[in-house]
This record gives sequence, C-alpha cells and structure tokens, in this order.
Amino acid sequence: MAQLSERLNRLAPSATLAMSQKSGEMKAQGIDVINLSVGEPDFNTPDHIKDAAKRAIDENFSRYSPVPGYMDLREAIVAKLKNENGLDYSVNEVLVSNGAKQSVCNTVMALVNDGEEVIIPAPYWVSYPQMVKLAGGVPVIVEAGFEQNFKMTPQQLEAAITPKTRMIILCSPSNPTGSVYSQEELAALAEVIKRHDDLFVLADEIYEHINYTGRHASIAQVPGMKERTIIVNGVSKAYAMTGWRIGYIAAPEWIVKGCNKLQGQYTSGPCSVSQKAALAAYTASQQCVEDMRVAFERRRNLIVELAKDIPGLEVNVPEGAFYLFPKCSNFFGKTDGTRVINSSTDLAMYLLEVGHVATVAGDAFGDPQCFRMSYATSDDNIRESMRRIKECLAKLK
Repeated sequence: MAQLSERLNRLAPSATLAMSQKSGEMKAQGIDVINLSVGEPDFNTPDHIKDAAKRAIDENFSRYSPVPGYMDLREAIVAKLKNENGLDYSVNEVLVSNGAKQSVCNTVMALVNDGEEVIIPAPYWVSYPQMVKLAGGVPVIVEAGFEQNFKMTPQQLEAAITPKTRMIILCSPSNPTGSVYSQEELAALAEVIKRHDDLFVLADEIYEHINYTGRHASIAQVPGMKERTIIVNGVSKAYAMTGWRIGYIAAPEWIVKGCNKLQGQYTSGPCSVSQKAALAAYTASQQCVEDMRVAFERRRNLIVELAKDIPGLEVNVPEGAFYLFPKCSNFFGKTDGTRVINSSTDLAMYLLEVGHVATVAGDAFGDPQCFRMSYATSDDNIRESMRRIKECLAKLK
C-alpha cells in the first residue's frame, strides 16, 4: 500500500484550524456558534493599505518579485526596526516571506540539523514543535505554566540547555497566553544564552503592536544578542492583514542568505501586490495600529472581568496579543450527567457542542491544564460567549 513520507507522518495537524473547521461545519448546519478559536483580528485591512494594493495592480506589479522581497519594502522594514526598536539592520539582513509562519519555518530549516535540540517554552504556538520535527530537530519543551505567568525563567532555560541545543524559540507577546517578557526578563535569559556558543534565539514578535504594557521589548536589543537573534515579524496582526501573507526576518546576513537560498527553491519571492500593500502599512500613518490596539485592550479588560466571574476558572491578565488562556483543571473529573470532562480537549468539545462556543484545548499548545479563547471579536460576542460558557460550566458537578 502507498504510504506518505515518514517526515509527514511525524507532523500533527493544526488543532486551531481543526477547531475552526468544526465550528464552521456547525454554523453551516444553522447552529449559532460563536468562534473564539481563530487567531486573527476581526478588523478589515485599513483603506489606505487596500488602495496601495489597487494601485499596484493598475501599475502592473504582476510579475515575480526578487526572492528576498522588493528593495523598497526591505528599506521600509529597516527604517521600522530603527525607528520603533532602536535596531540597526541593513537591507541585506532582511528577508520578506509569505507570512511570518514561513519566516519561522525558513529559520528553523536553515539552522537546525538532524538531532539538534530546540528549546520551546510551553505554552507554545502549535506549529513550533512541528516545524522543528520537520527539520529533523528535537523539540525540548520547558513547562512555564499558569503559576509563573507562562514565562520561562533563566534557571529553567539553563537546565534545558545541552551540547545539542541549537536554538530557543521565544514568542512575546505570546500566542496562546498573551504574556509579555519585559526588557529585564529578556536580559536575564540573554545572560544564560551568551554563556553558550552557537546558540540562537528565534524571537517571534508578530504581536509586537498588540501590547498593553506601554512598550515592546526585543531580546535583540540586549547588548551582545543582535548577532544571536532572528527577529520574525510581519503585517498580519498589527495591520489586520492575515490573508495578505507578508512576514519577514531580520537577522545576521549569513542567516538571511541561507533562508534566501531555501526560499528561492520552494516559494520564490512573496506576492508582489501584497508587498506594495505592506509598504504602505509601514510608511503611512500608524494611527490605525493604535486604534486597533486600544480596541483590543478594551476587549481584554472585558473578557478578563467576565472570565473571573466564572466559578472554577483561574484567570491571569494577559499583557498583549488577543488571547485569554484560563486554567480549567478544576473541572476535570466533573460531569453534566451525560459526559465526563477529563481534559481540556473534552472541555473545549463540551463548550462547542453544548454551549456553541468554539475555543481551543490547551493540549495543542503544550499545556493541558488550560484552554485558549481569542477575543478578536466584538464586545457583544465576548459578552454572549462568556454567558454561554458560564452557563455550561455551571452544569458540571
């Protein structure tokens, strides 16, 4: 019998996409499902960005772009890194890809050899361990749970490093938890990293602008860390451009050259029209970014307040992104009379099938004690979904 490759069989399917699909099927049957499973802004792409894309079409930007992206977009990213982050890069240290997801995968594939280890704090974004496996690497999961606000400590990092460790993946602000590493916390992690040669940090900063702490901190800003860091960012979250598929890395030139070589073989340059839209995003007024951030902060406050009012849920206050990751283990072993909740997967399925609210179980993110809700939706949807969740959970005895 024909078989898929072992490489593919090592991968797990995306739990977030699976949950979104299941809720979509229920909606198609006429069931009123509120979808809190999907990780994208509910805002439309700002008009001035869409107008730039329309102009690009009219001006016939319809041919292959250079593999690393158009020069003017890379120059705009260099200026953004300088103006917003105080970091000096050249255009040769920037590579534009088909979304930040490809940027992460490019980096892992370019740097990790068979059998080498990549440290990933849990909870983590579902794709990180799968990408490491795809590259032939070994994901080393460091548990950073609810009690430590979902952040890895320097002591945990030091304990996880072995002679085989090649990379650490940090996501701040975090998907799925919304936790944000401060400059001091990043500096403390950097002290550990700098004691070990040939150890790199993939800093996923895609939620940089959805931040409620007042300022974003990058580990690349720590003295001695820029040459060890691969920043991954893009336009998806900050500018509500998830479908445009534009992400980038900023990294030492030799790493960018390696990722460019890889990208040249399997996708070539990113979408020409999307790049012109991204150029407008980076070079025009940033007021749209702040307007969306303010809306997300208001929704964060609302969902935290309502979730804290649900008996049995343990809730922290996320400092960024647009996710709440409450601890739900108090409900394990309880029943509504027809089904028993033994895991966060059971709980997520119960909330979907009985409460008609789509969430994502924490198992997929490496923390089976919790589950993820996205509050990138309207205030009315947040209120109604939390009412349904409260009602559902009250039936568990």
